[in-house]
Amino acid sequence: MDPDLYLIRLAQVHPSFRKPELEALALLTGVKLEFVEYSEYSPYCIVRIPTISAAATLLTRSILSKAIYHLWASAPTYNALHSIIRIQSCHLWPLYEKSSFKFIVDIFNGSLSEADQKDIINEFAYLPLHGRIAMKNPDEEFVVCQDHEHGAGVTTPTPKMIYFGRLVGRGGRRAVDTYSLKKRAYISTTSMDAELALLTANLSLAAPGKLFYDPFVGTGSIVIACAHFGATTMGSDLDGRAVRGKSGKGVGWSLGEYGLGGRWLDALIGDITFSPMRGADGEGDCNSACRRGDLLDGIVCDPPYGVREGLKVLGSRDGSGKEVVWIDGKMAHLQDKYIPPKRPYSFEALLSDILEFAANMLVENGRLGLWMPTANDEEIELAIPEHPALEVESACVQPFHKWSRRLLTYRRKLESETPHSGRGEEKSTQATNRASANDLNNFRKRYFQSFKSAEESFSTEGLDSIIPKKQ
Repeated sequence: MDPDLYLIRLAQVHPSFRKPELEALALLTGVKLEFVEYSEYSPYCIVRIPTISAAATLLTRSILSKAIYHLWASAPTYNALHSIIRIQSCHLWPLYEKSSFKFIVDIFNGSLSEADQKDIINEFAYLPLHGRIAMKNPDEEFVVCQDHEHGAGVTTPTPKMIYFGRLVGRGGRRAVDTYSLKKRAYISTTSMDAELALLTANLSLAAPGKLFYDPFVGTGSIVIACAHFGATTMGSDLDGRAVRGKSGKGVGWSLGEYGLGGRWLDALIGDITFSPMRGADGEGDCNSACRRGDLLDGIVCDPPYGVREGLKVLGSRDGSGKEVVWIDGKMAHLQDKYIPPKRPYSFEALLSDILEFAANMLVENGRLGLWMPTANDEEIELAIPEHPALEVESACVQPFHKWSRRLLTYRRKLESETPHSGRGEEKSTQATNRASANDLNNFRKRYFQSFKSAEESFSTEGLDSIIPKKQ
């Protein structure tokens, strides 16, 4: 057996996210990772990693990995498994002779009685393990994994593959429970759940010493996840009420409740299409080349999709300025409860603006983590948006019924990789005072034309619980 082989026990959720997350963590930790066996239909993944310590480091913050084991043997039958262990792993036995230990049996697509599991464990009695059995906090944990085929609702009685290994590290799935929305005081109906927010942070390489920004921060789910991994965070939102919260409980307060207040800078009340942020190279229009600032290590966002109501940005419908309104001797637009005027905007234009902003404001090799909706019908699927200064690293899919949403992760290319035309392009002007919400949002139009048929039971009200306007 190759001494550099390890078995990762994956969570059987969000399968399209699992491999990209491990690849992102390998890049972040500097671990050389090679996939030997991987399938979205199995929770068992075999990888090649140079050292045990590197294997443990890789998995420490993984959200979709439960544990990693040094693989001693794998075979389709127990007789073959035991033969391999006796021949190829005997040199490892003396290392654990006096250690306390326990065995666990892990089965996928099958089940075994407790008695059958004990019989399997007893078959390993030839191993010279003379330490005490400790079901809690053992020195060593050994695992027997059975992977069964599953199809047409029938599970095969015998496993297709059996694995045996020693635990070397666990994943970071406890964070999913720590940041569960059920335990969080300040949330809204559109707050992103903890698991997906943490995955967004991992795929975007959030880490200590990095500055991460969410331009649609809402109640702060994604910035909380980024701060959990050590990043310094900031955000902005069109709706200042979402950021400030109620009775002093807003985004900053939420981070403070988790002991992450020191990793939150503050929030801007504004709109990414005319962002007040400036780069290090000077001022100018959002898309001006002089704004190339190398300011942000990561941009993470779940922008509004404009389905429940048409997408809007700051500004009056006719594009003209408005006279200052005074309330109780104070300018209305400087008061906390002020709601600024908005105008219709195109969803496709918003995506273009986000990519242009990322191209201008990210450091080289910085990451953009962008959620966007798409249809499961090829004829109406939204194409992955592109920008000459950004490279798509991964596209992970969360499927629903007739539509899905994707987490797109982009890398800001090096200046040497980027043509001069890759930035400073003319700002989109797809905002209008005449167009309807459907005219400006092709996904919204197709949703109501093609997805919502008479046979479908959910309504636009039901959509509130699955389509976030902002996280």
